[in-house]
Amino acid sequence: MNPKIITYSPAYTLVPTYECFNRCSYCNFRSDIGTSGWMSLELAETTLRSLPPETREILILSGEVHPGSANRSAWLNHIVELCKLALSLGFLPHTNVGPLSHSEMAQLKQVNVSMGLMLEQFTPSLLKTVHRHAPSKEPHLRLHQLRQAGQLKIPFTTGILLGLGESKSDWVESLETIASVQSQYGHLQECILQPYSPGEDEVLKGTGFDLEQLPEVVTIARAILPDSITIQIPPNLIALPETLLACLDAGARDLGGLSPIDEVNPNYPHPTATKLRQILEPAGWELQSRLPIYPQYLDWIDLNVEILPDRVPHCADR
Repeated sequence: MNPKIITYSPAYTLVPTYECFNRCSYCNFRSDIGTSGWMSLELAETTLRSLPPETREILILSGEVHPGSANRSAWLNHIVELCKLALSLGFLPHTNVGPLSHSEMAQLKQVNVSMGLMLEQFTPSLLKTVHRHAPSKEPHLRLHQLRQAGQLKIPFTTGILLGLGESKSDWVESLETIASVQSQYGHLQECILQPYSPGEDEVLKGTGFDLEQLPEVVTIARAILPDSITIQIPPNLIALPETLLACLDAGARDLGGLSPIDEVNPNYPHPTATKLRQILEPAGWELQSRLPIYPQYLDWIDLNVEILPDRVPHCADR
């Protein structure tokens, strides 16, 4: 009997800056403007050169600079330079830095193989609670970003956050919204189902998403989303192996980028691929590495972003 396939991306996260003008009450990532500065290209190069050879994806994950800030252009240019640096050293950048204008996304497409932005939840009710002080979490703004990525033919990852005070009907609406975008543009590689997991630095101090419900959410997502979207779950946020396996049985097929630190959830270190295989293989699953761009989107890459030939075969077939 052939093993079932579950994929992951050997990855590392570079953070241009933790400073962010949003104040999401569950955030364990951000710092106040003027307190943390920006990562230098010199430090980035030293870090990248020290990574293990199996690392392929470099996730560029940044706090957000206000669209009206005088620093916005410099911030975007710095992200572009980090992507160029990663490419020059043989890595494949995937950028997720918040909502961007059409021209900003077009600029970043030149130096990325894929990009991403969480839809989070499409309901506006969270703007009265956890997103009260987070202007860029306005649902239609984020939906516009998904559509814009489709117009630009950018292979894209999105997803929903679970356990922020939304209802089950909100899950359905958010997933139907994602499915609708995919039916129009066909550019969404993955949908992440990310459970809210409390951390040390957040304001919310909530109890977290009930992980016993996660396989149900996967089932709902698999029923709503087209097969062209892979469902991704973060293994570091799922405490029990049986819950992880139940999510796979329900239709999840990817475990995302595994890096030394989960910058968004720093209290929850990623398991190693070896540890995951110890859980997966007895249940008939084979863990395979993949690139941050799926094979069917390789023709979408702009000519000045070159996929290294020795990395292409590592793309998992879908």
